[in-house]
Amino acid sequence: MRLASKPVGLPAIVSQDLVTQIARVLTDAVISGQLSPGAKVAEAAVARELGVSRAPVREAARLLENQGLLVAIPGRGFFVRAHAPDEIDDLYDLRICIEKHAAVQAATRLTPEGRAALRRQLDVLYETAAINDPGRQVEEDYRFHRLICEMSGNRRLLRLFDDLASELRIVIGLIGRLYDDPHRIAETHEPLLAAIESGDVAKIHAGVEYHLGDAWRGVAQLVRNLPVNKTTERIS
Repeated sequence: MRLASKPVGLPAIVSQDLVTQIARVLTDAVISGQLSPGAKVAEAAVARELGVSRAPVREAARLLENQGLLVAIPGRGFFVRAHAPDEIDDLYDLRICIEKHAAVQAATRLTPEGRAALRRQLDVLYETAAINDPGRQVEEDYRFHRLICEMSGNRRLLRLFDDLASELRIVIGLIGRLYDDPHRIAETHEPLLAAIESGDVAKIHAGVEYHLGDAWRGVAQLVRNLPVNKTTERIS
């Protein structure tokens, strides 16, 4: 009789994929505004709507808590993180510093392949605007900026940018509410790309400051006017 091989501790792929998928669904709900700042993410309601058990929903919520998208209140559950105006100011102040340096370094290392990669990513932004998928557009917008950081060649800088990932996705999602036409979001990246392609440090600094500064002002005002749900709003 042939003995079965012993378990080697491989992860449960289906279960892990399920947690990741649920986390993505919840992230999209936050970005699109379906779940507003301060809204409660009720495990039972989410599980019922998605047709899954509560366990993977809880794991997904913990994952998003670690990423800064949700906050856990003992005895009450998970809630969508609500950014205060001063947090938005701190985030953009740091982001501008990071991306100004990254863009200059990326420009000095720019190759024809790198230029083509940035252009392709900008084309993807236009394509996602055409299909009207806010969640996907946020991801592609984020990837454009991450690509600049990656092309800088500074791994610590890239790691710092990645540490801001969840908060940046929320903020980029808010930017989408500032424009009636999603194509405008893609268009705002054109001057930034042109500045990087020019290789002129002053133009790059000005391009980053204008691109992110304009978004900073709009998002900060939006956050100040945004009603924060402080009750126990649920998905149902």
